[in-house]
Amino acid sequence: MNNNRSERKYRVLSLFSGGMGLDLGLGFTDRFETVACVEKVPTFCKTIRLNQQKGRLSQSLKIIEADISQLSPEQVLDDLGLQAEDIDVIVGGPPCQTFSTAGKRGTTQDPRGTLLWDFLRFVEYIRPKLFLMENVRGLLSAALIHRPIADRPEKGGLPLSEDEKPGSVVRLFASDLAKIDGASYHLDIFEVNSVNYGAPQIRERALFIGNRYNLQVEFPAPTHGQINPGNNSASQPSLFDDVKLQPWKTLGDAIANMQEEIPTVLDFSPRKKRYLGLVPPGSNWRSLPEELQKESMGKAWFAKGGRSGWWRRLTFDLPCPTLITMPNHASTSLCHPTETRALSIREYARIQEFPDEWEFVGTTSEQYRQVGNAVPTRLGVIAGNVIADTLKKISARQIQSVSVNSSEPRIVYVQSHVRTRQWFKNGKVVIWDDNKDNGGAAYGKPKTKRKVRGLESRGA
Repeated sequence: MNNNRSERKYRVLSLFSGGMGLDLGLGFTDRFETVACVEKVPTFCKTIRLNQQKGRLSQSLKIIEADISQLSPEQVLDDLGLQAEDIDVIVGGPPCQTFSTAGKRGTTQDPRGTLLWDFLRFVEYIRPKLFLMENVRGLLSAALIHRPIADRPEKGGLPLSEDEKPGSVVRLFASDLAKIDGASYHLDIFEVNSVNYGAPQIRERALFIGNRYNLQVEFPAPTHGQINPGNNSASQPSLFDDVKLQPWKTLGDAIANMQEEIPTVLDFSPRKKRYLGLVPPGSNWRSLPEELQKESMGKAWFAKGGRSGWWRRLTFDLPCPTLITMPNHASTSLCHPTETRALSIREYARIQEFPDEWEFVGTTSEQYRQVGNAVPTRLGVIAGNVIADTLKKISARQIQSVSVNSSEPRIVYVQSHVRTRQWFKNGKVVIWDDNKDNGGAAYGKPKTKRKVRGLESRGA
């Protein structure tokens, strides 16, 4: 991933550094120097310090263990002995579990008191040339105020207010960015999936890239997008007719050759192992006899959707589903393909493409949090090169900072949605819509591979 560039390295301030996946990805480009990282979780900071002590991070990196909500940008710059203009880029992924579609839907209510606006506070004070913020895709549809479904217009309620409409959180965020005095920011948001860029994991994310030059930043098209013909079909085509894409990297590419004498695992209970032991690679609860399905799943068996993760055993032949911080839950199982256990910490690290020598500190649960919540390092590489190329263009053309023409964010959908439901059906790996064992059939091509839109105010 190293490009061996000779240009000067851009100085980065990292916020919400967590497991350092984003920072490592930026470092792999050899175009950035992270001068400081801010992280409040003590064990996460211990991980960063340990790897720095062992020479895996720059010895000049300053590790600031602090709650960012209690930290002033001025204080950080004073500690670094730097001026605001010395920082080229601010990066980070503010924890916004409230907005994740994987969990219970919440609401911000007072967004300017959230970590999202703490990130904006640092941008407003330091005024970097660009910033990169990574977050869950669900943030794009989050509303400032949550209206219970029973009270919504389709149920006879009053029309939604502007703050109750989907996307109002991001609209306010973009509006506040555009209003920064003397350094308003244009915001591009890219919906991407790490698997489409060579990562062995299906992970949809939203990448926010802001700049104070009113430039439209572009994100590269996917480089990967088909099933490996050797695994599933002799004629499996690329997802797009007009582009020759490489095969997706699979779980097998990442971990099949790993050897761990004693894996560090947050494992399944004996009861869970009893059911998982009956499931073949690449399948889930559907492989169990119906009486065992009902017995093991309880009320969830009667649900209409959201069941693909129940008793899921992975396969080496396909990309890994999105890593989560608790791989041993029955309903979101990440069971090893050939061993009846959850994926280990080291396997998680391989899937997120951390260096093999990278070490993690803390309890097993804390280590899963570090790796599972990290930005895939490959996305850090791709986004880092986008930012560095933009900075290089700004410098070469001597582009000056200007006020943005509109606070409307630009959202670019880059084929981020990868359908996986058909991969776990009928007790075997089935990737075709009709569920037949028809290896010559084609995976359905996406209707839209790239779509640009604004996050306009939408009605009920």
